[in-house]
Amino acid sequence: MRSNHQKRMKKIPILLLISTAFVACKKETATVTKIDPETGKITTVEVPKDSVKEIAEIPAIKDSAGVFKQIFKLEKGKTYPLVTLQKDSRTITLPDGTSQSGTNESTDDMSFTINEFKNGVYDISINIIGKKISQSADGKTIVVDTKTAAPQEEDLKMIWNVNKSLVGNKLQMKMKENGEVLSITGFEPIYKKVLAAVESTLTAEQKATFPEYFKSSFNQEIIKDQFMKNLKLIPEKGVKIGEKWTQSENASADGSVKITTTYVLKSVGNGSVEIEISGGIPKKSDKQTQQGVTRTVSSELSQNGTIILDQNTGWVKKQNISVKTAQTETYSDGTQFQTMKSVSNSSVIIN
Repeated sequence: MRSNHQKRMKKIPILLLISTAFVACKKETATVTKIDPETGKITTVEVPKDSVKEIAEIPAIKDSAGVFKQIFKLEKGKTYPLVTLQKDSRTITLPDGTSQSGTNESTDDMSFTINEFKNGVYDISINIIGKKISQSADGKTIVVDTKTAAPQEEDLKMIWNVNKSLVGNKLQMKMKENGEVLSITGFEPIYKKVLAAVESTLTAEQKATFPEYFKSSFNQEIIKDQFMKNLKLIPEKGVKIGEKWTQSENASADGSVKITTTYVLKSVGNGSVEIEISGGIPKKSDKQTQQGVTRTVSSELSQNGTIILDQNTGWVKKQNISVKTAQTETYSDGTQFQTMKSVSNSSVIIN
């Protein structure tokens, strides 16, 4: 008869075999985004981890039956830059033929950190890193830069205080994979911080109006609009190579003047998506006569440029758009004429 010890020894290899089989059958999985090549439908699925590399190579902007759609495939823990530089130069020609010129530059340095991606929604921190403004006219240049000391002039110091109190703050954004912004929060603490930074320099009248003025220029709609214009470019339905689409927005308070932007998908490949833009405001004239003097104003705006998106992530690689505005103002009493002209050239550069 076998001893109890021998019986226990016989069982050990069987238990080890069962354990080994269990480990061998258990496969690690990962959550990935897939695009159906037939329908273009985007889904999130669980797949074996050893296949993630192959699936991850599917780009964010991908061809489906000749149609390209844009989603965002952003990596958790990674930070994506959005640095915007706007340059403006303006020349005014007076009736006597003399001219005056000036230039303005402004830089907004922001970045977007991906905190989480769950149920098709990104949780993102919008980081405000720096702001810089410079103006040049009559041989003089003034600079207000949050990365340098405050200027001595009181009016410039106030601008610096506002911008400096913005820097270092974060906003929280919820965004769908297709680029739809669900919400942007975190404004109230920033409002309080900015007001505290400038309150001692404000008059009683300014204290009453400044909070609302600042909120009107820095809020959810402003940031959302900036994001959509710079990053979410391809229409939801998708477009083909060479296809055009347009967007229109008000250029005047009453909506009577609109600026139209035409986009063309020029090329997709080698990790980049090139979009060409054009459009503007057609030449428009307005004539009014008062007390025998006729005032005629004509103006037009044209724009053109290129936007390059990262095909793999959907994020903007770079953008360079030029805008030219020309306005002519003429006064006449029937015998004499006086004309003043204004020409402005601007460029908006990203990353």
